[in-house]
Amino acid sequence: MSTGTHGGHLGAVYGAGAPEQVAAAYDAWAGSYDAEMAAAGYRHPSIGCALLARHAPRGTGPVLDAGCGTGLLGDWLGILGFAPVEGLDLSGGMLAVARAKGHYARLHQLALGGALPFADGAFAAVISTGVFTTGHVGAEALPELVRITQAGGPLVLTVKCTLWDGGFEAALRGMTAVEVLETTPPYISMPGEPGTIPSRAVVIRRRAEGAGQGL
Repeated sequence: MSTGTHGGHLGAVYGAGAPEQVAAAYDAWAGSYDAEMAAAGYRHPSIGCALLARHAPRGTGPVLDAGCGTGLLGDWLGILGFAPVEGLDLSGGMLAVARAKGHYARLHQLALGGALPFADGAFAAVISTGVFTTGHVGAEALPELVRITQAGGPLVLTVKCTLWDGGFEAALRGMTAVEVLETTPPYISMPGEPGTIPSRAVVIRRRAEGAGQGL
């Protein structure tokens, strides 16, 4: 899968293979991540917050920020009235930065793509930005994220278009437990970073038990 012309920290995380390599690459990036992403004009967090606000009322909680990184979303979700907000991330270094900001009720060092230690329907909504991308996780993470979302609750995801077109959309639309509420047109998540591959954002909703027979 192409990573465009990316170098530096971004190239390192896109080029990492095993989860421990991805975590190590993000650990090394944690200290400068916020400044570098701001310089790149990073748009996933703002688009994700806007979509969550459209599909979940103020006061919705708990909300899970899945792949929270340094906590770019935490402050914004609080401003929008979502509470409590919990975060999970693979990288201990990124979580340390997020923890220092003080915007999360709880933080969990966990990897997406396997079983998660949360009860069914533990969260009223889930948001995951910048996670379903090159060298990270794919559609295999969807069933667990859906499982831990309450019936009727929205999940807001950003998905790299190469991943979306490479089987993610098909996997999503094959899941009888969810319905697709909206998808955005393709957009560039980092206008200031040459070679950025377009992404989409998608909002899905976990169906009530027994509702619907697929999409």
